[in-house]
Amino acid sequence: MTRREALVTAALLFALALGVRALAALVVVFPIPEDTAYYVDVTRNLVAGRGLVADVLWSYQTPPLVFPRPAFEVWLPLPSFLAAGPMFLLGSTFRAAQVIPVLVGALVPVLAWRLAADVAAERGLTSGRARTLAIGTGLTCAVYLPLLLHSTLLDSTMPFTVLALGACLVMGRLARERQLIRPTDPRLAGLGVLIGLAALTRNEAIWIGLAWAVVAWTMIPAARSTRMVLIVVPGVVAAALFAPWAIRDWQVFGNPLPGQALANALSVTGFDIFAWNDPPTVARYLAVGPARLLEMRVEGLGHNLLSVLLVPGAPLSLVGLLSLPLVVRPAALRPLIIVGGITFLVTSLAFPVATTWGTFLHAAGTVHVLLVIAALVGLDELIARLGRHRGWTKPVAWLAPTLTVTGAVLFSAVLFPSFGGNSRGIADRYAALDSQLAANGIQLGRAGPVITDFPIWLAAATDADALALPAEPPADVMNLARRFGAQLLIVSSNDHGGWPAVLETGQPDAACFEPLNIGTPADPSQALAIAATRVYRIVCP
Repeated sequence: MTRREALVTAALLFALALGVRALAALVVVFPIPEDTAYYVDVTRNLVAGRGLVADVLWSYQTPPLVFPRPAFEVWLPLPSFLAAGPMFLLGSTFRAAQVIPVLVGALVPVLAWRLAADVAAERGLTSGRARTLAIGTGLTCAVYLPLLLHSTLLDSTMPFTVLALGACLVMGRLARERQLIRPTDPRLAGLGVLIGLAALTRNEAIWIGLAWAVVAWTMIPAARSTRMVLIVVPGVVAAALFAPWAIRDWQVFGNPLPGQALANALSVTGFDIFAWNDPPTVARYLAVGPARLLEMRVEGLGHNLLSVLLVPGAPLSLVGLLSLPLVVRPAALRPLIIVGGITFLVTSLAFPVATTWGTFLHAAGTVHVLLVIAALVGLDELIARLGRHRGWTKPVAWLAPTLTVTGAVLFSAVLFPSFGGNSRGIADRYAALDSQLAANGIQLGRAGPVITDFPIWLAAATDADALALPAEPPADVMNLARRFGAQLLIVSSNDHGGWPAVLETGQPDAACFEPLNIGTPADPSQALAIAATRVYRIVCP
């Protein structure tokens, strides 16, 4: 393929992916899940001149516990930095925030196309099959549900995926050259920039750096001293990019590293992220016993494999999983396999509980691309063998991308509207809640901090300062209310660590939470959205 053909192909893939994502984004009207709402809330505050702060305390493990809360005690800031531009120009709305994931997400099919082209070259495919495999991969990624969904949400998923794919593409190219690479090669500095930016997006960027160390040490012909230099150069560049943020965290939180991320590894239930008086500890973690610790890891592996990878991308994801042995040998995919494999195993085994709440979900973009490439390679090989067996004389490589693109389009068209419907339901819930409380003389923006089971959504949808409801007894929640002067408790679900049913058990301080009847909205959709919501006035001093 000539340079002009490559540029045209890249432009067309980007345009197609951009159009698909722009249409999909119209279906999503509210930032779900909650981490998306967090990025939106922080970006709004940044554009408004309030700085990097949030209006929510969703976790109590990292001081200072104040309002407004310094942002990003666990998550990282690059998505909000990127979204600040569109919000500044277009207004502080969720639609403006979606501009960045739509644009960034449209780059994923382009990078996947280039990775697949490198794989095809290593496999020695004819030009027709190689072109079909590469372009088919890009087209499939443009409409593949897991990649499409996160391209409508402002969070770390798509920025991390693009940066990780870019880094893996550079690593694969360096590994395939099989020749002396000078430490002054600009690609090494570029690799460092990609890793450093990825580190400002997700903590899993460390596995990209580790992948480069493995590739440089095992796949690039050079003396040991030279290999060390090849590893150090990108590392220094990446560290220089990340250093200002580490210094900021050190000044604000007293730790340049994401200490709370390590605490999340000690969770024994997903609700531990909201813990107030009963935070995760080593002793509490070990007290569950070896059998439960093993069971956690089985659950983590099963969740990441089934709920994150296979089910959202079915049936293509299953084909890709079965075809993975075919893409192990190409050097072009070795970095991607290392990054994806380590991320999958570490999140499943070291964070087995936290990962069921999204740890691997937002770092899985590279693995989704890997599965798509593997599926196309597997189908291409199957069709080629079938053609040789049947004596076909005409090329039929186009069958593979036809199958994958058609399947991906069907599944996305069927399943994506339900996600949009969920976002509409959440938007209706908080619009109705805000309206009904106002009708009862309660202005959320003036009511002081509000304790609730979905604090980030409440803060993003209203003017309220929000506190996470811990899955602890009423006495502990009352202690939290006294600490921050909270006068309202809002519970929107019936399964939040025993709340609100725990108020009916006669435990100490349960009587401090007085049910408040806020009425029923006239709009049927809002009435349905708020039907399960319970509001309590905190009456004890």
